[in-house]
Amino acid sequence: MPRRAASKQSINTPLQKGRKATQRERLLAGMVAAANKEGYSGASVSAVIGAAGVSRPTFYDYFEDRDDCFLATIVDVQARLLDDVRAAVVDAPPKQAVASAIRALVAFASAQPAAARFLMKEALAGGPVALGARDQALEETARVIEDTLSTLDNSVSVPDLPLAVLIGSIHRLLATRLRRGERVLSGLLEDLIAWVDSYSQPVAERRWSTLAPSPTPDPSPFLPRTALRAPPALGPGRPRMAEEEVSENHRMRIMFATSQVVSERGYTAATVAEITRMAGVDGREFYRLYADKQEAFSAIHELGFQYLMAVTAGAFFAGSSWPERIWEAYRAATQSVQENPTVAKVGFVESYAVGPRGIQRVEDSRIAFTIFLQEGFRVMQGEPAPSRSALEAIVTMIFELIYREARAGSEPHTTTLLGQVLHLCLAPFMGSAAANAFIDEKLAEKGKAKTPARGGTRRREPAGKTKAAKGTKAAKAGRSRK
Repeated sequence: MPRRAASKQSINTPLQKGRKATQRERLLAGMVAAANKEGYSGASVSAVIGAAGVSRPTFYDYFEDRDDCFLATIVDVQARLLDDVRAAVVDAPPKQAVASAIRALVAFASAQPAAARFLMKEALAGGPVALGARDQALEETARVIEDTLSTLDNSVSVPDLPLAVLIGSIHRLLATRLRRGERVLSGLLEDLIAWVDSYSQPVAERRWSTLAPSPTPDPSPFLPRTALRAPPALGPGRPRMAEEEVSENHRMRIMFATSQVVSERGYTAATVAEITRMAGVDGREFYRLYADKQEAFSAIHELGFQYLMAVTAGAFFAGSSWPERIWEAYRAATQSVQENPTVAKVGFVESYAVGPRGIQRVEDSRIAFTIFLQEGFRVMQGEPAPSRSALEAIVTMIFELIYREARAGSEPHTTTLLGQVLHLCLAPFMGSAAANAFIDEKLAEKGKAKTPARGGTRRREPAGKTKAAKGTKAAKAGRSRK
């Protein structure tokens, strides 16, 4: 019986000869249609066979279950996209390898929007196995490009970027436009090519093409006094507090239990029963406060976004110049993400599994962070100004960086990404040489800058009572990437 073999044939091209091959291709196409219409959670076996026009027994001739079919479809679409990228890179001059790969990605999205939307958007909702397949495919695409760049003379200038992260961010940018129904992507293509070129450096001088950890900076004095954390459980018996305070305690504990369960099991596998058990409340109290798991997830996602935005903005306005503001903002932001690993996983890894409303909130939150880049236009000296799409691409690439770190383990070491993040923000405005000089200067300040007096031992309090304050101690900021 045929199992799991990846077909490189297009779902949209004539099917292979023979009844079995035809039915398998129909099932893959059915998964694309069902997932694009209903999302991963709605792409049931019934939805897939309905879209494919085959029987349920036929489905089980080829796939063990819905997830087996979902994964096979990711593999199939990615294999076709990789063939397109490889052909584009081989046919172009080696110096143009990155630009050629981007053109192939955009061309694929334009020519096969259904397949591209499935791969670039819906695969993000499929849980750990699907995310693993997605990330492995990004690495394979990056190797095709890097193998070509390795043939160049050291004096040739090419984009100094981590290629798998770049490809992942372009997937996200294309997914956003495909979700909106956009078909004409030529303007985005031109913006992306110009943006990527702004990071060009001679091959021998590239320093950001790998994810080698940057030195860990001093703790930011602009982190809140406390990390995000649930309030303590109420003691036995009738609590001596107002009913509103009891409800708030339960609400917060449910939110943080949701983040913990989702971080450990993934959004799709998490259940209300597990959440209430971890929160220490009963199911009736859960449904009094939240309509369902999705509403509880959305609440902790929104809390995490508001917290991170407040931390970033508070630190940003402490800088004396725009590069200094970016340094302060992302020093605090990366340390904040590191201090709140389960909330980070909610925001950066699991958010696509919630459905259209959750995805829209994720994309809105990414756009919100472009506000910190606007002042960069004032420091430009004769270079073409980055486009609006370029600002979105910078923030999306930072998102992809943190996503990868959050997926890598239970304790993301995002502080070691600070050099990469600063390079992404500064180089399009200042040029790579000036950006690198600034980054080196700031990272060399470790232990030299006078930190405001700290308010004693850092206490962990309920997130609803945290305050951003100068002079606080940042925890866990000194670890290096494993």
